[in-house]
This record gives sequence, C-alpha cells and structure tokens, in this order.
Amino acid sequence: MYFIDRRLNPKGKSVINRQRFLRRAREEIRQGVKEAVNSGKVADISADGRISIPSKGLHEPRFVYDHAKGVSERIFPGNKKFVKGDQIARPPSGSGSGPGDDGQEASEDGEGDDDFRFTLTREEFLDIFFEDLALPDLVKKELKELLEFENRRAGIVKTGSPANMDLRRTMRHSLTRRIGLKRPRLKAIDDLENELEVLRSRSFLGDEDQRRISEIEAELETFRRRRRIIPYIDPTDVRFRNYTKFPIPNTRAVMFCLMDVSGSMSEDKKDLAKRFFMLLHLFLIRRYKKVDIVFIRHTSQASEVDEETFFYSTETGGTVVSTALEEMRKIVADRYPTSTWNIYAAQASDGDTFGQDQEVCVAMLRESIMPACQYFAYIEVMEEHEEDLFKDESNATKLWRAYSVVQEEYDNFAMHRAARPPDIFPIFRDLFTTQKEG
Repeated sequence: MYFIDRRLNPKGKSVINRQRFLRRAREEIRQGVKEAVNSGKVADISADGRISIPSKGLHEPRFVYDHAKGVSERIFPGNKKFVKGDQIARPPSGSGSGPGDDGQEASEDGEGDDDFRFTLTREEFLDIFFEDLALPDLVKKELKELLEFENRRAGIVKTGSPANMDLRRTMRHSLTRRIGLKRPRLKAIDDLENELEVLRSRSFLGDEDQRRISEIEAELETFRRRRRIIPYIDPTDVRFRNYTKFPIPNTRAVMFCLMDVSGSMSEDKKDLAKRFFMLLHLFLIRRYKKVDIVFIRHTSQASEVDEETFFYSTETGGTVVSTALEEMRKIVADRYPTSTWNIYAAQASDGDTFGQDQEVCVAMLRESIMPACQYFAYIEVMEEHEEDLFKDESNATKLWRAYSVVQEEYDNFAMHRAARPPDIFPIFRDLFTTQKEG
C-alpha cells in the first residue's frame, strides 16, 4: 500500500513532499541535470525544464503488512476454469504484452527501461547544479566599511515584536496553564446556569431543591471568580520567534571572462566557449552576492563589454590573444587592487594567435597576471575532428604549448580542451569543484 501526495501545487501546499523527493532522488536528478545541460542550448541552461530519471532509482516509502501476525481473510473473484485445489501453470516467457510507462512494448527477455519525467524549477536546477562548486582559494582580503547582515532564527523568546509571535506555541502554553490551574470552561458554567434556571422555574421547591440551588450558586460564584483571575491568555504564555543579525563577511572577488571571437573561431567553437562562460556566469551570480564580473572580447584588439555584447555580438577579425591579457591588466590596475581583491580569470580560445604573440602572453602571465590571480583557467575549444590530432603534444597549438610551460610553474593555472558540448560539464566541475584530489 502506497501513500503518495500527487496533488497539484499551485500555492505551495506540497512543497514539503517535493523537497523530500528531491533529497531522496538527488543522485538521479543530478545526472538528469547533467544530461540536460549537455543536450540543451546556451540560452536554455537556467530555464525551467523536464528531466528524465530512471524510475528504478526511486524508492517510495510504503507500509507493509506483517502476514505472520493477526487474522487475514481474503476473497478472490470466482472463475469458470479452476476449482479449489487446482494448480495454476506459470505463463510462458514473453507472453506479456502492452506498453510500459514509457510507451515501449514489452521485450521477450523481460528487459525494459522506464523513465520518470520530473520538472525542475529554475531555482531547483541551479541549486543542484552548483551545490558543490566554489571559487578555488577564495580568501578574505578586506571587509567593506559597511558590513552586511542577515537575519537567522535563534530560538523562541518571551518578548518580541507582535509580527514575530509564535501563535502555536503561545496557545500551547496557554492551554497548559489553564489545565494546570483548573480554569473552568464556559460549558460548565452554562450547564450550571441551565440547571439553576430549571430549579427556580418549579412552582414548589423542597428542601433538597433549596440545598441544590445554594450549591449551584456557590459553585457558579467560584467558577466566575476563577475565570476572572485566570485569564485565557496570560503574558507569561506569549512566545515569539527570535531572529538574530549575523554579520556576513563581504569578501571582494572579481572574475575576468576573456573570450576569443576572431575569424578562426567557428560557430561551433564559439558555442562551446559560450556554454562554458554561461555556466560560469550563472554559477557566480548564484553562489556569490559580491562578485564583480568583467567581460572582455578580443580579436586583434580587446575591449571590455557588457553581458549582452559578450554573448551575442557577431564581431569578428584577426587574432592577437595578448590584447585580452593587456586589457585585463589595465582594468586590475585601475579598479581592482590586489591587496583588497580576489582576482580570477577564465579564458577561452582556439589556440590560434598571430606571429609570436604566444611569447608575449607567457611574459604577461609571468610578470603581472599570475602574481595577481587567485586562479586562472584556460579552455581551448576545437572541432570534433581536431580532437585526435591535438592529443599529440607535438601537434598542439602554439598557445597551448606556451601555456603548458606556465601551468608547470603555477599551481593555480589550469588548462582543459573541449571539442563537444558534453565536454563542458565535466571540465567546468573539475575547475570549480570544492573537493580536489591532492
């Protein structure tokens, strides 16, 4: 016997059941989110959507009868074929028919794959996707002059604002006090008054009736007096939810997003880069309240742009990667002093650059960028047919070979290659997971 709340949830009536389900099926949902990211478009990453998770991974709580105890009687429907004592033959293998929950027909070997379709809201999607990610080596360099505070529950108190009154606990204390002090109920007083009225309405009153009237009048006086001195709600009953302001460390951090949009970047390469930066953007605004994001696009020239231009502009041209690093260096010097800011950078390029520009990039990284950065991530995007070719380091791009030297020198420099949309998810998680090996 199963008890499952499947009511519609227009006003949050089943939120508890939904949250319980999310906790129970978290691993399956996380895998479904991963597949949804890999198969979806850049613009759809944070939208509400339906994901498929295997139903065999879901276990609903249920009540089971203990057949070894109690008395059990069952009534089965009658039939014209069998009588008591007959043995029923087992159906032959593969005799079943009909589609399953997923619309697939039954197979001869009994195998099947039923999927459960579940719709995640945008908030639930992002919570699951970013739950174990963080900016590496984020340190508190300086707190702003005005600290931020947030209210947190801090138990129950006897004084507070009427808006924070805990009515349930207040009524519980009131009931306990009234029972303990034996405060008379109105129904008991009404019963005595009705009985007194009946006795007084009689035309003849005997000695027993007179004595009962006196007892009722005395009892009524006692009950009324006790109700006057024992209030329904006493100030000692009232309870309030207590909230305490906790200071929130206001750690300063800035993320530089550097993207190559030159002519050598095909639409597929740009899509891979945009997928990565879209995940990074959503991650930062979701997990951190005080992180600045600086968008820099470059061809043979680099410039700081807004979010809309960064993701959707169609500008193209030649390739000089060092211009993006130079633009980042200038912005750091003008607006983000290293003494008070945690500086991060993520760069996406196809590894193609003009002349000996890769040597200029390495020199800038060594002299100014890496000493100032907490973390620098380089993503090299390529076509699928180039993946096998670039596995040999001797065939790697000029920028990849140059950056490999920097990676050996700095532990906070990370490099990855991506050739297909499914590569983006594991690369992103490897770069920003909170628990790294070693």
